[in-house]
Amino acid sequence: MNTQEFTLIIFLVIAAQVAIFALIAFYRHWLSYDKLKKRLDFLEDNQEDAIPDSKLSVSPINPSWTGFRDLRVQGKMVEDQNGTICSFFLTPVDKKPLPSFKPGQFLTFQLDIKDGQTSKKVVRCYSLSDKPSPDYFRVTIKRVLAPSKAPDALPGIASTYFHDKVHEGDILAVKAPAGHFYWNTEGKEPIVLIGSGIGITPMLSILNASIHSHSNQEIWFYYGVRNSDEHIMKDYLDEVAKTHQNLHLHVVYSQPKQQDSKGTDYHNEGHIDITLLRMTLLLKPYQFYVCGPKQMMETLVPDLSAWGVPDSNIHYETFGPSSLTKQEKQRLVEAETPSELTVTFSKSEKTVQWNNSAASLLEFAEENGIPIDSGCRAGSCGCCQTTIESGELEYVQSPDIDPEQGTGLLCVSVPKTHLTLSA
Repeated sequence: MNTQEFTLIIFLVIAAQVAIFALIAFYRHWLSYDKLKKRLDFLEDNQEDAIPDSKLSVSPINPSWTGFRDLRVQGKMVEDQNGTICSFFLTPVDKKPLPSFKPGQFLTFQLDIKDGQTSKKVVRCYSLSDKPSPDYFRVTIKRVLAPSKAPDALPGIASTYFHDKVHEGDILAVKAPAGHFYWNTEGKEPIVLIGSGIGITPMLSILNASIHSHSNQEIWFYYGVRNSDEHIMKDYLDEVAKTHQNLHLHVVYSQPKQQDSKGTDYHNEGHIDITLLRMTLLLKPYQFYVCGPKQMMETLVPDLSAWGVPDSNIHYETFGPSSLTKQEKQRLVEAETPSELTVTFSKSEKTVQWNNSAASLLEFAEENGIPIDSGCRAGSCGCCQTTIESGELEYVQSPDIDPEQGTGLLCVSVPKTHLTLSA
């Protein structure tokens, strides 16, 4: 083999490698395009009576239903490269239009599985992740794995059920949209949407509603995620940011992969914190909407207050046990609830002195090892409704539903007198 032949072989090998890489890049781009096209096709197919361009909500607004309503899974779409996040598109079985809702609210599901501790059907709440539509609801759910530090622990029972057992055509029992966390559509101030991990879901609802209403309201959208493996709806968010000058998108990767490109896949490395907000936001009033894991919530929300943001301008959503408590709610509890009161849990045969550091009777029960069903933790789903055997309680936040006579919702109440609960 002479030098020319050897050089030709090397050239052909390099050309073949370049061609292979080009094909791989094209294939990945085609997959992204195909996925985005399928999403848009699905939305177009289900919006024959879509929301009028000039308004945010459907017209007329249909009243929400009571109890559970049957919704069919019209579509199921994997959203991330890891396959741990899925969107579920839900349509009404009775063919009647769905009611409007406030972007940021959630749905409550009663699943056809039983809780191992209570033997009752599992009830869970998941944020709506799209704008209001009379034709479909969308929720986006992340599979909750066993903690890495406790691999023997059980994974999330509800999220596992959704990912493994719920398929297109299945029917789910769903309560009407509810929740006190939602976008104030009457506000004129710029809004800051902060979603970390699966906490992006209510922010997507707010974002899409704002875009669809053709609002010129300035939007700062901060999305924190581990890396490209868990980055959902990337192509959609990039496209929306390009076509809407009032949207400022900041994607933050906490653990970027070697192939993740700063400036293309993400904008900042680390976590969404007050330092990042101070570096990127201009000095003017904003309405902040925050949803994410407990660790972020427990640092960012107080830091916003310390930065001088009024409490009335900080709105946040959190599901599951959390020590994060609205400052005004905590002050109300401490000011109006005598610490010498006792709470008796008759079924558990426990009498405990009330602790003013607890934000609610539900939190107080959990701190003392009393099992109480819970879902929304916001007075909306009714899961924590408990019989009052004696005494009185009072609500620190008005519930969305009226509890049955002789019962109370423990997630938004505290004792007013000595109290005995059937728990």
